[in-house]
Amino acid sequence: MTNVSYHISNLLEKMTSTDKDFRFMATNDLMMELQKDSIKLDEDSEKKVVKMLLKLLEDKNGEVQNLAVKCLGPLVSKVKEYQVETIVDSLCTNMLSDKEQLRDISSIGLKTVISELPPASTGSTMTANVCKKITAQLTGAIGKQEDVSVQLEALDILSDMLSRLGGMLYTFHSSILNCLLPQLTSPRLAVRKRAIIALGYLVLTCNGNIFSELMEHLLAELKRNESTSTTRTYIQCIAGISRQAGHRTGEYLEKIIPLVVRYCNVEDDELREYCFQAFESFVRRCPKEIGPHIPSVMGLCLKYITYDPNYNYDNEEEEEEMMETENGEDEEQESDDEYSDDDDISWKVRRSAAKCLEAIVGTRHDLLQDFYKTLSPILIGRFKEREENVKADIFCAYISLLKQTQPIQSWLHASDAGGKEEIPLTMLQNQVPNIIKALHKQLKEKSIKSRQGCFSLLTELANVLPGCLADHISALMPGIIFSLADKSSSSNMRIDTLSFLHVLLCNHQPEVFHPHIKALLPPVVTCIGDPFYKITSEALLVTQQLVKVIRPLDKSCAFDAKPYVKDLFSGTLKRLKAADIDQEVKERAISCMGQIVCNLGDHLSGDLPPTLKIFLERLKNEITRLTTVKALTLIASSPLKIDLRPILGEGFPILASFLRKNQRALKLSTLTALDILMKNYSDSLKPAMVESVLTELPALISENDLHVSQVAIVFLTTLAKVYPSALSKISGSVLSELFQLVHSPLLQGGALNAIIDFFQALVITKTANMGYAELMKQLTSPIYASPGGASVTLHKQAYYSVAKCVAALSSACPKEATRVASQFIQDVKNPKSSAAVKMLAFLSLAEMGRTMNLSAQKELKTVILEAFASPSEEVKSAASYALGNISAGNLKEYLPFMLKEIGSQPKRQYLLLHSLKEVISCSPADGLKPYVEDIWALLFNHCECTEEGTRNVVAECLGKLALVNPSQLLPRLKKQLSSGSPHARSTVVTAIKFTISDQPQPIDLLLKGCIGDFLKTLQDPDLNVRRVALAMFNSAAHNKPSLIRDMLNTVLPHLYNETKIRRELIREVEMGPFKHTVDDGLDVRKAAFECMYSLLESCLDRLDIYEYLNHVEDGLKDHYDIRMLTFIMLARLSTLCPNAVLQRLERLIEPLRATCSTKVKAGSVKQEFEKQDELKRSAMRAVAALLTIPEVEKSPVMAEFSSQIRANPEMASLYESIQKDSASLPTTESMDMN
Repeated sequence: MTNVSYHISNLLEKMTSTDKDFRFMATNDLMMELQKDSIKLDEDSEKKVVKMLLKLLEDKNGEVQNLAVKCLGPLVSKVKEYQVETIVDSLCTNMLSDKEQLRDISSIGLKTVISELPPASTGSTMTANVCKKITAQLTGAIGKQEDVSVQLEALDILSDMLSRLGGMLYTFHSSILNCLLPQLTSPRLAVRKRAIIALGYLVLTCNGNIFSELMEHLLAELKRNESTSTTRTYIQCIAGISRQAGHRTGEYLEKIIPLVVRYCNVEDDELREYCFQAFESFVRRCPKEIGPHIPSVMGLCLKYITYDPNYNYDNEEEEEEMMETENGEDEEQESDDEYSDDDDISWKVRRSAAKCLEAIVGTRHDLLQDFYKTLSPILIGRFKEREENVKADIFCAYISLLKQTQPIQSWLHASDAGGKEEIPLTMLQNQVPNIIKALHKQLKEKSIKSRQGCFSLLTELANVLPGCLADHISALMPGIIFSLADKSSSSNMRIDTLSFLHVLLCNHQPEVFHPHIKALLPPVVTCIGDPFYKITSEALLVTQQLVKVIRPLDKSCAFDAKPYVKDLFSGTLKRLKAADIDQEVKERAISCMGQIVCNLGDHLSGDLPPTLKIFLERLKNEITRLTTVKALTLIASSPLKIDLRPILGEGFPILASFLRKNQRALKLSTLTALDILMKNYSDSLKPAMVESVLTELPALISENDLHVSQVAIVFLTTLAKVYPSALSKISGSVLSELFQLVHSPLLQGGALNAIIDFFQALVITKTANMGYAELMKQLTSPIYASPGGASVTLHKQAYYSVAKCVAALSSACPKEATRVASQFIQDVKNPKSSAAVKMLAFLSLAEMGRTMNLSAQKELKTVILEAFASPSEEVKSAASYALGNISAGNLKEYLPFMLKEIGSQPKRQYLLLHSLKEVISCSPADGLKPYVEDIWALLFNHCECTEEGTRNVVAECLGKLALVNPSQLLPRLKKQLSSGSPHARSTVVTAIKFTISDQPQPIDLLLKGCIGDFLKTLQDPDLNVRRVALAMFNSAAHNKPSLIRDMLNTVLPHLYNETKIRRELIREVEMGPFKHTVDDGLDVRKAAFECMYSLLESCLDRLDIYEYLNHVEDGLKDHYDIRMLTFIMLARLSTLCPNAVLQRLERLIEPLRATCSTKVKAGSVKQEFEKQDELKRSAMRAVAALLTIPEVEKSPVMAEFSSQIRANPEMASLYESIQKDSASLPTTESMDMN
């Protein structure tokens, strides 16, 4: 300790030296000391350091002063509170000094101190006390109005303080307000501007009374309208406030809007500009409240976007001829004093109107059709705007309109677009000619900015409506070529042109470009040789696309590509050979050359082998190998049958070695490449080459990465088909890995199908040791070897996989099939067989029976029915599955038998109904038609069954059966809705859920007509019926939103109603000495919140998001399960509609904060701890998502919460781990709730 004080007193002594360098170095050393965390100062040293630094602030040398100010920052957190107050007092006094330099340095000092004060959440009283001191001084200085520069500094510091620590100054808020309001009429505009900024920060944290006092004052002043100058300021102030606190301004809009509209019509361009800026901030910040005023605001925008009183646009054509002769006459024109262009600020009005329109377009997706009727033609008409900045904003507004029109790209809408999305696209299609007419001349203007604007707009247009520019290519080409060849163009200009050209080539048919290739190709090839790597790289992308256009391989084409091959090839080759270029250029050169060889390889003759040799070199290089593998895949799959022999001998082993590498993408691409080479070049491959690959395969086949396994197995299948001689070399290890994979619980989908294909291909080749019997033995041995009794060693999924493989092998070798089927039946009959063996036998019979006719097996029916009484659940369910699948393969014989059994065997009903479900799911509609009536009658007898499990199976059968003959069966389901029994109603509603799928179905139109009746069950008196109605609604929202989109207005109130907690459904249950509360309404609430989540993804534009947020907010305080759900919803909302979430932030943060800071009672069980941890993680994910919203940091509540997170070690580490997780996840966080 003494050591530190000694060192510091030494430094202090040097600071008094007359030599400025000594003072400088000593201050610098002090700075270093203060920045150490470990430093502790005793009282005496504190005093001396503070005194010294304040003295150095008045040093004659500027550099010493600057350092002294920097020292204040770290000093604040190291000294006691009263010392900080001393510093602040001194700085405030100096701020009012007459010396300008001292004033400046003191205000920098104050800002430094403010930025270092500990935030409110740390609970330190120091910050509050220091802030109060500063505020009192500042408001005094601002109020005196003696010296403008002091006022400006004081306002600046006040803004700083309000933005960072506004919440602590609440006792001063009204005095701050009283001090700021008079400044709005200050004679100096700079003062007014800073006062507006300070008020903006004040409204973030002030209470409701102060806010309303401020708004009333502003409204009163606006009504008085003393002078245009103050009116401008008040409008700017209101716009500033709504930018900062839109959610509070909303309720005043009714009064504000008429005033602002009135001032739009005053002849004052600056005032008009501010009015439109205010409108823009209202549109962005108070989207709900501005709703009713949108038409009038839009009308004003459209009126003033064409407002150009000093310029005549009428005679456009003559104008242009004039312009060329006019340049010489400029000097004379200036002499007219009446009016010069510098006075004309009407462009500012047009620009602000354009920006306001952009805001309207961006926030009101629901008005798209109106926009295309009224707004689009006017904007297109304004593309001729003479002022560059305004034109840029007009382009932005139009691009925003195009972005809104972009059909929503998602799996949902592909099958479910409905007609609604189409109308704006058709309207846009009709306006394309006008757009081109307005733009094509501008593509050759001198101005780079407007050309770039044109290209951005056209790029967006080509993306939204692929193919829409096909008729206009000849109008656009001259502009594109001009921008590519123009030497004066900036590099960005050429990059933009190339990227537009790329989009254009990708989105249109090749034929439309053929007439222009001759003119277009040379400038593009020149760009490949450009010294700037970004241009080269874009040009290579374009060239790759051009190659596909010149000679499309997927259709015959009359265009002769030969004259262009040499240019394309030599331009690309130069880049392909270069070793010292940018990584991106290397990769694109490889891809581009791959495309050239693939599409034009037959024209390359002697150039081909040397080019392939370069590919071989690039294959050996770690940086370029992946791209080269993809290029080789492309070349190998070319229909031109390119001769690859020169590189196969050396290339194959290299490719084989890639299968060992750790890079997953490389493995996958290499397997695909090997597969294509195998298919197309099997005659050029030597056995040794193939073996080099085979040795690498066993390591790739494992359950750890099913996708890689799948691609490896597809390669093996190709091998079995085109190169069967190599199969004898497939080492036992490949097969043993395969069997291990078949027995894995994770195997399913693509990988399983790949294995089935491989076994079928393998068995046909009749390779030694891999015949039917051996493969069957290997497949089933683990199950037959498993110990007797009911213990099943493999996972249930593995039995299904093995059964599928058995059926596949049997269908490939029909001669063996009958024998195997009989063997399985014997296994089942044998009382010594284990449950596992019986289960496999039934599942295999099921898979075989689905595709083969097993009617030869006479004992089958009795064997299955006997198994229904088996003690093992697994065997029962396998037998039921078998009966269903065998019946599907032979309806005539089995279905009537099954229906009879269901009617006569009440005990086995559940299993038989499951069999029936399999039949309905697997059979084609035509096969079922004759039996529909019988099945329907039977099912209806059981739809009131008291067992919920049975009812669910009946419902699924009814739903899937309705798909067979919808026009007849759907009305019957609807009729059943009026049934008195709640069980019957719930069965019918669940049946409807099973008729909704994510693929288009004939039933859809009929469903759309009557789904409203089924949704009325959301108001059913029975709790369970409401729950299944919600499940059905959720299925529709998730799989086929078009069914319900137009009914949301009537359905949503009932849905929201189900999210409320019902006290009457909560009861207490006594369990021994403990009381335990049970909430019977929980499942219904959960279902309702799940529906809300699905609506977010599919019907966002139909929701009143504020109403929606009210219910999310309630959910944040509900039961564990529901909180988990609402946290996920909140995370999703913060990306989908950030503005609305921002407005509600204060109310949403509280429950999150409560969850993140709860502590579990010490004696709780382990589950309770795990549950709380999971809840906290989920809440923190929502917080992390909220923090990604732009401008969220302006919210004091959020700022305080995030500093609280940083200050609390437990929360901080949780937040960091979430950040790490989200960095490794794909960007969209969506979740499947079905």
